[in-house]
Amino acid sequence: MTRLHDPEYRSFASDNYSGAHPEVLAAIAEANGGHQAAYGADAYTSRLQEVVKQHFGEAAEAFPVFNGTGANVTALTALMPRWGAVITANTAHINTDEGGAPERVSGLKLLTVPTPDGKLTPELIDREAWGWGDAHRVQPLAVSITQTTELGTLYSAEEIRAISDHAHSLGMRVHMDGARISNAAAALGSGLREFTTDAGVDILSFGGTKNGLLYGEAVVVLDPAAAEGLPYLRKLSMQLASKMRFVSAQLIALLSDDLWLVSARHSNAMAARLRTALERQIESGKISGLRFSQPTQSNAVFAALDNAAADRIRERVRFYDWSRQTGEVRWMTAFDTTEDDVDRFVAVITEELS
Repeated sequence: MTRLHDPEYRSFASDNYSGAHPEVLAAIAEANGGHQAAYGADAYTSRLQEVVKQHFGEAAEAFPVFNGTGANVTALTALMPRWGAVITANTAHINTDEGGAPERVSGLKLLTVPTPDGKLTPELIDREAWGWGDAHRVQPLAVSITQTTELGTLYSAEEIRAISDHAHSLGMRVHMDGARISNAAAALGSGLREFTTDAGVDILSFGGTKNGLLYGEAVVVLDPAAAEGLPYLRKLSMQLASKMRFVSAQLIALLSDDLWLVSARHSNAMAARLRTALERQIESGKISGLRFSQPTQSNAVFAALDNAAADRIRERVRFYDWSRQTGEVRWMTAFDTTEDDVDRFVAVITEELS
């Protein structure tokens, strides 16, 4: 097949724009050949369970799925009955970027809470945590947090523990959307278990696509009592892969030999490099009209600038608007972003804003 794209092109639009990590592609090739039982009864999915237990504890069980929306919808469906509701930040991916899938596919309701930084707290949860036993109000039965958040911010293990303890005291379960969980661990300098299993999270959507997988995520059940129907719900939600070995092989490659951590550390470092370089340009007076709107704690840089200037820059290097009303934009780095990529992007921004 003739290549249809320039493999040297880089953008700062999304870590989803990146290709697959060479070690992940090698794992897919290694898993190929011959026949293996379908629908998860294969050697690779069996091995994945062992790897997941190493990271999340002996009670953890992984259910590979196709994508992040599928992971979130399947996990949340498993947590509650049809009359249940999920309390989440108004900026959460399940609220803003999944096409209404949680409501339309699962039939659950999202109770959203405004937050300045994308993070929930016990006090913010209490704004919607009420009305149990009232037939006229949807029943709040779960809390969903995103790590890292859609605004690139980070929960500490202590913050997650406080949320879990509060939610559990009210009879609610806790779901974590971990689309960028590896970036969170890299930023926190911890393993995965410390701010998930040990912090009281019941069920996790483990992200791989944004950190070097070709495709595939996993629902990881941390408390077996929280999601007894997940084997059936995964099929019902159209997330059961027949050739599951190829999803599982990717996850094994990611979670073995610290590939997940090395890749996440690198993408975080590239975001920090981008922000630091632009701060220096601002301080030196070489550029004006640019400010940062969120702390850079992972692989996302949020900034605000004039829409016309953003449009000029985007003609040369692609990225997304976050809000045209406020002029906020999002610049994302990935496992394959290089220092040269960052430096060239800084040069473009400097040229347009000088």
